[in-house]
Amino acid sequence: MLLSARCGVKRTRLVKGRHVENLRNVKRPLVRTQVPGPEAKKLLELRERYVPKGVFLTVPTFIKRGEGAVFEDVDGNIFIDFAGGIGVLNIGYSHPEVVAVVKHQAEQFFHSSINVVLYESYVQLAKKLSEITPGSFEKKTFFVNSGAEAVENAVKIARRYTKKTDIVCFEGAFHGRTLLTMALTSKVKPYSFGFGPFPPGIHKLPYAYCYRCAYGLVWPGCGLRCAERLNEIFDSVASPDDIAAVIVEPVLGEGGFVVPPDGFIGRIGSICSKHNILLIADEVQTGFYRTGKMFASHYWDAAPDIVTAAKSISGGLPLGAVTARKEIIESSQVGGVGGTYGGNPLSCAAALKVIDIMEREGFGARANEVGRIVLERFKSMAEKYPIIGDVRGRGAMCAIELVKDRAGKAPAADETKELLKTVYAEGLALLNAGLHGNIVRMLAPLVITDDQLSAGLDILERAIERIRL
Repeated sequence: MLLSARCGVKRTRLVKGRHVENLRNVKRPLVRTQVPGPEAKKLLELRERYVPKGVFLTVPTFIKRGEGAVFEDVDGNIFIDFAGGIGVLNIGYSHPEVVAVVKHQAEQFFHSSINVVLYESYVQLAKKLSEITPGSFEKKTFFVNSGAEAVENAVKIARRYTKKTDIVCFEGAFHGRTLLTMALTSKVKPYSFGFGPFPPGIHKLPYAYCYRCAYGLVWPGCGLRCAERLNEIFDSVASPDDIAAVIVEPVLGEGGFVVPPDGFIGRIGSICSKHNILLIADEVQTGFYRTGKMFASHYWDAAPDIVTAAKSISGGLPLGAVTARKEIIESSQVGGVGGTYGGNPLSCAAALKVIDIMEREGFGARANEVGRIVLERFKSMAEKYPIIGDVRGRGAMCAIELVKDRAGKAPAADETKELLKTVYAEGLALLNAGLHGNIVRMLAPLVITDDQLSAGLDILERAIERIRL
């Protein structure tokens, strides 16, 4: 340990001849070079030569270090992060307590495989997930490596338990890039284009996207027409005797941060219960307080039968989880689920500490406060800039939808691309979303300070103000 750290001296780092404070204390971005800078350009040349173009990127630079909601790139540029590793960093970069437990675990052992030699952190984390997911019934949990793998296994279990084959999902959903999850994912380009054929028995229904209602109706007078569509397909598309499960994101993620109206999920759930169809909540992006509750399905009237989790579960280490009613998850034969790396010891140790910190430090309240600040600012922007067609969100999962005109709602996709370039040049990492890429989504780490949040929103507003339709 450095002497300065042992003595409590404020840590600084030398960047290109200048001292930079601990990044957690940074109030606004510091852009020293063009983005990408000279060092990043060298690395981009390597990327161009050795990494396939199918691996997309948003900000053309390379991170050197990160703390809280801020990161520094290889050229010394300091960014505020509104992307959070695509919703992975709810707890922020390099939380000291998480770093400490990972270091400790690494000193003990990296791996043994839960299928060979057991280790306590796997069992303790399974216990914790079974306790904090919605539902007072008995549950069990096992671990995999990613969100897509969690969804794959949720579908496997649903089919095994119900002895039925088909799955209902929703337009706009994103469930992964494996063969099965591509079939469940709605956005054709870039995710599934050219990779077929896909597994049969997948049926897509319109999501409760009130801003762009598939039926041209207005809530609440619509009678939740989108939910009733599930009843209608039983005669024309698939029998309930063949449908094993309905899988749904409590809030659409990649589909545009669409928050369904009250009652939508409840109605879906009641139809499922009537026909012995399981309800799977894909909480990969919505989990771990992103929406203000530990899981967004805590907002539902009834608990889902199966919950998938990943992303922010372990602060950045690869980990996915499947939690389900005991009788459902126990329907698998021995060896039917699991994998070599599933529930890696480093990831499990990190996840236990992440959850402990989030519960102890009131991350739900902070998520709601971040969401309040962001939505107020988004609504203020919408009053000034006609390009903003809709503002929506739940907790800190907030978004604005950009349109060419508010009457016709034509997606402003090109303008959104230019906006992303504008903001990263000023030191803000930001992501878009939606089937047309015209939605700006907010995934900042929940540890972001008010000053950092305000500075990032200022950059975003300046970029929107510059857009000329």
